[in-house]
Formats: sequence, structure tokens, C-alpha cells
Amino acid sequence: MLHTRHGWWLEEAGEVVPERPLEGDTSADVVVVGGGYLGLWTAWHLRELEPSLDVLLLDAELCGHGPSGRNGGFCETLWGDAHRLREQAGDAAALAVCRASEEAVRGIGAWCEANGVDAWFREAPMLQVATAESQIGAWEETVRAAAALDAAEIAEAGADEIRARCDSPLFLGGAVYRLNATVQPARLSLGLRHVLLERGVRIHERTQVTELHPDGGIETRAGRVRAGATVLAVNSAAVGFPGYGRSLAVASSHIVLTEPVPDVIEELGWTGGEAIVDSRTLVHYMRTTRDGRIVFGWGGGRMGSGARLSTRLERDADVVARARGSLTRFFPQLEGREVTHAWGGPIDVSPTHTPIFGSRGRTHHGFGFTGNGVGPSYLGGQILARLALDRRDELTALAIVDPPRKLFPPEPFRYLGGSLIRRALVAKDAAEDAGRRPGPATRLVASLPRRLGLRLPR
Repeated sequence: MLHTRHGWWLEEAGEVVPERPLEGDTSADVVVVGGGYLGLWTAWHLRELEPSLDVLLLDAELCGHGPSGRNGGFCETLWGDAHRLREQAGDAAALAVCRASEEAVRGIGAWCEANGVDAWFREAPMLQVATAESQIGAWEETVRAAAALDAAEIAEAGADEIRARCDSPLFLGGAVYRLNATVQPARLSLGLRHVLLERGVRIHERTQVTELHPDGGIETRAGRVRAGATVLAVNSAAVGFPGYGRSLAVASSHIVLTEPVPDVIEELGWTGGEAIVDSRTLVHYMRTTRDGRIVFGWGGGRMGSGARLSTRLERDADVVARARGSLTRFFPQLEGREVTHAWGGPIDVSPTHTPIFGSRGRTHHGFGFTGNGVGPSYLGGQILARLALDRRDELTALAIVDPPRKLFPPEPFRYLGGSLIRRALVAKDAAEDAGRRPGPATRLVASLPRRLGLRLPR
């Protein structure tokens, strides 16, 4: 098994010739910091709104080689957060966010077709499943929220209906999310990079931004960029910039990938392209690929400490071993079949579980995708492009723009407390998988995020 920090998606998408680093001083109308989905989509939408705009995009490594090139490739809406959005902003505002996120999923598919980017975009429903008795009904709050908004986007499904789509012996029932898609994430991010370069967006890679200026513009290790507006789109790295440290937390998620197993996929009846998540707090997520592999991930990786990037956030043998063990528990037919690749990396965790966009002076930011960034980043790019150009419309008025501020505790309490809660959640899930009731101390610690008003993964 090849265990790397970048993973198979980027390997399959092919090598990239880096753009030269920025050296010396320059200027631009808008400077975008971060070459993942959010930064790339922001640059795209900026040029769509104003084709002559001078857009400069900087990435500390290579565009598309962070979370945008190594995630699970689930292109989701924000309907899974409908109940939280209703609580936060009311029915009309929640519906507006969810409908805008639907248009984002469709927009990605349309963009790939219009620009000749083969990102393996495949529209198919997403299944949320129960794999233990304790998980049955975990989707009811979200199903009720969609029904209250008069939307038929999420429907409860019994075990027979779920297993007709994918016949894992663990699946006890679930819910079907109507609109969803999967992509080859590296092909999408690198396709965006290629199209932006063709359209004249200036991209400099291996350029570390060290300071944001409140009047617009940034400092790098080798110079300065003067700009009318700055967009900060750096995912979990936002914790390293002043003023953002408590706005998000850093956790990690890891993936294992099988050899091509089209016979197993056929036996499972998993031929409709459905993406699947279970109903744990630290979720398992799974999908198939165009060449007949199974991608299987686990969001139970370790916590990050402040802005320090631990190598275990990207290469964690213990977490990978757990994911690999769960893979065959979900799909016993894979016993003896090869797992060829494993990889992982940090994710930006929002305290409200919904992404956050907004402005601080001439710096405009987006973060907090909590593992669901492929679809919402397109919407985020639309929002940030408008904020940078000071164009206010129905997208900049969405409830995920400048929402009421919710903060995590400062370090070291965030890391220590998060690590303690993670251990409790892992223990709770393991006990429930075995049909046991978790102990009282484990239940208490696992409940702390909700007691503190924090909405951690699922």
C-alpha cells in the first residue's frame, strides 16, 4: 500500500509543471490567497463578473494539491445543514442557502462540460445510512427540516431500499439526498487551474503569504502585492492569520483506496454512482470510481494544534489502519483484495458546521467547510468575488455571509479539549458498533460539543 500525503487522485490526474514563485513587488485589482477550490472558483467568478479584471492568485505549494486534490470527491449541497440553518436564520434564509447550494452542484457540472474538463462529474443521490442501532433515525431532524421548507430533497428510506442501492450487511436504513454528485477532485482542481491560466489569471505557486494588509494587498517572503481587495481562501491554514485563530478548528480525515474491484461493486448492486456516509459523529464515507475502485474514508483523524501542521494530520498509520479495518467490515467481499493507496490531510472545522464567508475591511474570507467543500466552494467563490468587487446581491445576503460569530476556545484548550472529545467519540462509536452502551464518562465527554453549542462533524 502506498501511503502518501497527496494520494491517488493527484497521481491519476498527472504531473503539473509549477508556475514560478512571485518575486519582488507587484500590484493587482484583486489578490487571491490560496489555490484550492475556493480560491480558484473566486478567481473564475471575478473574471466572469469583470473580464478585464487583473486577478493575481498565490499558493504556498501547488494549486489543487491541498484538500481540494485529495478529498473524497463528494459534491454535496448544504441540505444536510437545513435544520441548523433554520435555527440560526429562519425558514426563508435557510431555504435560500440550500437552493443556492443546489445551483452550485449543477454549476460545477455545467462548468466542466462547457470548458472541456473531464472531472468524472457524475450526478447521483447520496445515501446517509445507519450501521448500528444507535444511528437509526439520525437523519430525522434533517428530513423534517426539508419537509418544513416544502422541499422534497431528502427522503427517509428503509433497509431494503438502501440495500437495493448498495447491499452492505451493515446498512439498517437511512435517508436519500436527491441532488448530489461525485467528481475526481484533483481533475477538477487542476482543470480549474488550467482554464484560469488560459484566461490570463496570473498564478504564482510556492509563494508563502506572510501578512495581510487591512487596506488591501499582502506581504510574501519575497515581496509585496498592492491590491484593491484581498481574498483569503486557505482552508485550515486560516488559523495562522491574525484574527482568525478561534474561528475554526483543524482536524484530519483519511482515505483508503482499493484495487479495481468491478466484480464486488456489481455484486453489491452499487452501480448507480451513489455516494454514501454513515451516521456517526466521526463519519465513514465511501464511493466508487470510474475504473471500478472503492474509496473509503474516515473523518476520525487527529486534531491540529493551532497553525502548526503535524505530519500525522497527513500521514497517520493508526487512522489508516482503522479505516482499512472498517472497509472490510462494511464490505466483507473485499477480504483478500488489495488496498493500493492511503492518504489524508487537515480539514477546516466550522463551529456551526456551516461554511463561513465575510469581510474584514478589504480582506474577504471563506472557511469552515467541515469536510463538505467541493460543492459549497463554488457558491463561496460566487460570494467572495462579489464581496471583493463590492457588489451586493442575493448571494452576499445569504445567511452564511457574516453570520453571528461563534468561536472555539483558545489554544491550548482547543487542542487538548478537542483531542479528549475525539477519543471519547471514537470510543462511543466503537462501543455502539459492538452493540454496547458507552460508559457514562464517555457519553458525557462525547456530548460536550453540543452542550457548548458547537456543531462538530455530523
